[in-house]
Amino acid sequence: MDIAKLALEDGTVFKGKAFGSRGEIDGEVVFNTSMTGYQEILTDPSYNGQIVAMTYPQIGNYGINLEDSESFRPWVRGFVIRELSERVSNFRAQTSLDEYLGRNNILGISGIDTRALVRLTRSQGAMRGILSTTDLDDASLVAKAKASPGLVGRDLTREVMPRESSTWEPGLDRTYVLSFGQEPPAPSGGKPKHIVALDFGMKWNIKRHLVDLGCRVTIAPGSLPAQAILELEPDGIFVSNGPGDPRPLTEATSTLKTLFKSAAESKGVPIFGICLGHQLLGQAFGAETFKLKFGHRGANHPVRNEATGKVEITTQNHGFAVDPATLPSDVEASHINLNDQTLEGLRHKRLPIFSVQYHPEAAAGPHDSQYLFEEFRKMMD
Repeated sequence: MDIAKLALEDGTVFKGKAFGSRGEIDGEVVFNTSMTGYQEILTDPSYNGQIVAMTYPQIGNYGINLEDSESFRPWVRGFVIRELSERVSNFRAQTSLDEYLGRNNILGISGIDTRALVRLTRSQGAMRGILSTTDLDDASLVAKAKASPGLVGRDLTREVMPRESSTWEPGLDRTYVLSFGQEPPAPSGGKPKHIVALDFGMKWNIKRHLVDLGCRVTIAPGSLPAQAILELEPDGIFVSNGPGDPRPLTEATSTLKTLFKSAAESKGVPIFGICLGHQLLGQAFGAETFKLKFGHRGANHPVRNEATGKVEITTQNHGFAVDPATLPSDVEASHINLNDQTLEGLRHKRLPIFSVQYHPEAAAGPHDSQYLFEEFRKMMD
């Protein structure tokens, strides 16, 4: 098996075995603490621009299947694991992790001390890195890592959002996920309530949940202007997850401000945001966002609902957060992360606008956060 190296900007270099594709890529090196769900992680567009390390030691043992993907292709820049399972043992598996990454041109490295990597990034923070099978010179790789762009200040949503609007219906994901690069076609259809979902890199399971509310769902590019959104006559507006730094997304922030004004004048088209959508709503309200030291990525993060006092076990994937101290007086914190007290949700006190930083569709609890979608549906009535 070919040699691969992962070099960090602080000068640390890890040597391991290559799997998946071959070549050289850069990205921000982050870690995810989930024990399972590597396929969902790989195909989550929010991971665009990142080299993801899994803390669980053995990855790949249940392979890849049609139904568990969150988009039509993997978006991670690179994948880092301790041990690659060479045996796929699951009746649902249709291909191996190695083959899947290879066919999608995603680099992987195994056989490194992922525990040491995680301890390093926990103490120093997420770092820029280079993963390579072609250049194996340590000094050269470290220099490339230092020169790589990272995530801060970059708009990565343009690489993952759809180019045109479409209608989402159940079952689209079943046929096309292993076609490697072909987006599913948009069928026609109608539902009583109409949700316009602004897609900045939306996970398929969010779309499934919106359809399960009994609504017709139009998936629109996150770059769609406010007037074009309103011309679609939505009963509700959803703002999706997506990759990278929310601060460069000034057009999206401006669009949301216009939608806020329209909501105030018309007594409110409900707006619901998740993850990046939460950060964009916060910015549109006038709050500031900032980069977390190493982010929240995993499936067991405890979050307290401030209205009820109940604790939800949540799935998370974000490297930026909204500063609660900068929220205006008419916006309140609705959820708090119990690990580090960061803001996990906000709600406008008068308008039907709310958001959460975590992923309620990911079923970590497994049903702790389902009420958020139901609340959104009730607001549309």
